[in-house]
Amino acid sequence: MSLNLRNAIISNVSGNSQQELEATIMDAIQSGEEKMLPGLGVLFEVIWKNSNEQDKNEMLTTLEKGLQ
Repeated sequence: MSLNLRNAIISNVSGNSQQELEATIMDAIQSGEEKMLPGLGVLFEVIWKNSNEQDKNEMLTTLEKGLQ
């Protein structure tokens, strides 16, 4: 059986409110568990794909500053 992790994660959070999405993100970050990283990656992929160039540049600037 082949499990498509990306689709499973998207299915799990589809239809969630902003508050529920924030709680999911905060829980993943605060838990610090490695197993949560793929989920955060999928959520970031959704954000990236649905962002315009200005938003992408802002995210990259924020990321760059956070990694300094």
